[in-house]
Amino acid sequence: MKRLQTRVLILGGGATGTGLARDLALRGVQCLLAERRDINAGASGGNHGLLHSGARYVASDVEAAVECREEGAIIKRIAPQCVDDSGGIFVAVQGDDERYVADFERMCAKSQVPVRELDVLAAREMEPTLSDSLIAAYAVEDASVDPFMLSLDNMAQALSLGARYLRNSKVVGFVRDGGRIQFTRFNDETTGEFFEVEAEIVVNATGAWAGLVAAMAGAHINILYSSGSLLVTQDRITRRVVNRLRKAADSDILVPGGTVSILGTTSVTINSPDDCRPTVAETNLIIDDARAMIPVLETTRYIRAYSGVRPLVISGDGSDARSVSRGFSLIDHAQDNVGNFITITGGKLTTYRLMAEKTADVVCEKLGVDAPCLTRTEPLPASSMGKWTEPGRAPKSWIQNRDADDLILCECEMVSKNAIDSIIGNMVGMRGNSMLKAIGLRSRVGKGPCQGGFCGLRITGHLYDQGHVQGGHGITELKSFVGSRWRGFSPILWGLPLVQADLQEALYCGALDMELDHNTEYFSCEDDE
Repeated sequence: MKRLQTRVLILGGGATGTGLARDLALRGVQCLLAERRDINAGASGGNHGLLHSGARYVASDVEAAVECREEGAIIKRIAPQCVDDSGGIFVAVQGDDERYVADFERMCAKSQVPVRELDVLAAREMEPTLSDSLIAAYAVEDASVDPFMLSLDNMAQALSLGARYLRNSKVVGFVRDGGRIQFTRFNDETTGEFFEVEAEIVVNATGAWAGLVAAMAGAHINILYSSGSLLVTQDRITRRVVNRLRKAADSDILVPGGTVSILGTTSVTINSPDDCRPTVAETNLIIDDARAMIPVLETTRYIRAYSGVRPLVISGDGSDARSVSRGFSLIDHAQDNVGNFITITGGKLTTYRLMAEKTADVVCEKLGVDAPCLTRTEPLPASSMGKWTEPGRAPKSWIQNRDADDLILCECEMVSKNAIDSIIGNMVGMRGNSMLKAIGLRSRVGKGPCQGGFCGLRITGHLYDQGHVQGGHGITELKSFVGSRWRGFSPILWGLPLVQADLQEALYCGALDMELDHNTEYFSCEDDE
């Protein structure tokens, strides 16, 4: 059996795992990151993309509010390429709790979260789609962040400093020697082969799967799985982030995400992190509730629904996901008699860097490494790995650099043949089971109104032309890609999306005889906007 060696093994390729890889690499610590699927396959790819000012948590979790305030400012400074510093507004409408509204500024002051009261008419001039039933409005320092660019840029710098990265590598067990993990055993889901990694320290950064991974090592974490669903609009509805001015609840945030907006979220307790998926019922509830804040959301065209799982670490008899802290948990499993095993889970996308820093501090202490954290001050370099996730970059590049042979393969997002070739070149050996899915994650491919229905075919044809796929493998990848996009398409099928779905069904099932099996892994909890 093949065996690899490293000082630190990081399990999980979300924002925290990639942030930890960068942090350790900057401290000169050798590390290897292993991910079961791909970058941001869990909650880091299934969230709002909201860079919190902290205002959402001033009533329920002061510590989380302070962390978000501080970390949001750091991310804006060190990674501006990943941030749309749009600003945000909290608004209350008729019927909302006026006592909460009256106390909002005081609660923000307690956490030192900047806030400024707005005249209601001025707020509606700033955001014309707001309801005419507004009773209060406050400006805050919210922003939106591209979670895919953020993780890819973190991983790119870590790789440039000597870190290693394995995709499609599923943890299947640990080999313990007394009170330590001697080897971590993996299954390479691309080849089917098993291999082992020997590491001085193993860090469990698998998010909602952290409890399941910890159990393999003989440790216990009590995690409540909170599934949240979100909707993607075809167009950008507001310039700023819009929050409902009330205690945290469902359907109370609209976040601009480049050329679209993301609406949600819900909080549904589920039994397993693999059970998350958006439903028609959730879609209806989100829109019914959010239209009180922004009426046009009732008639807006939606192009996708998706879900993510929040891993909420609880103690005692915790059952209400909204009442559990959004802070993070850093667990040294020496308490479970596993001295070289650490878990980092919970938290927010906004606090990923802090989570990585605190974890790296513990790792370095165990290794006897005396090196300071640099991620608080060192800029995160923009990378070629992450640049194509930016909305608008592909059409701009095509217009500026177009040659006669550079054809558009994704019309919705204007992604050209040359852009696809650039993405493939930047993937190095990280294509995994599906090059098409890997391209979609690293670009805007499949994220427009057709949800991959047309561009999937064109790009698959290009992959065959370039020799990247052979035989029936490309068709299998196409079926998987379209199936995974359909998973987010099906809960919003009314109006134009329904017409488009009928056309896609005729194309794939009628003309190409490609029936989708709705019981396969195409509908697993791997998702992205």
